[in-house]
Amino acid sequence: MSTINVYLYFKGNCEKAFDFYKSIFGGEYDFIGRYKDIPQNARQNFPYCTDEQIMHVTLPISKETILMGADLINSNEEMCESKGGFSLYVNADNEEEAERIFDALSDEGDIIVPIAYQFWDSYYGLCIDKFGISWKISCSTNEHK
Repeated sequence: MSTINVYLYFKGNCEKAFDFYKSIFGGEYDFIGRYKDIPQNARQNFPYCTDEQIMHVTLPISKETILMGADLINSNEEMCESKGGFSLYVNADNEEEAERIFDALSDEGDIIVPIAYQFWDSYYGLCIDKFGISWKISCSTNEHK
């Protein structure tokens, strides 16, 4: 069966963002590579990236899901940045876990839909974290409270 994972691009703060995500989801990085680690002959493809910026990072979230990312610099003045068009969806095992994740991700971010019981039998909330990434946090429930 196919799986879908997410790759996030950042404006020079990828490591800080992934340290934040790691503090919420736990685990260890499978890989964290910096632009200084790129072979010299390939370095010409990334002329505006500094040595310490993240070239690629992977953080396993579960057996099926890996969060991946990088700092992507297009030019000396221009950086690629995440801009809407997607949300990362987390289906939590229970309400307590959903609330813990939602509270952590929305800290210093924006709450779009407060986490609460919804008409579609879900405990659900939508927030944008302090790095501008949109998150939908949910867990199934058979009761409205």
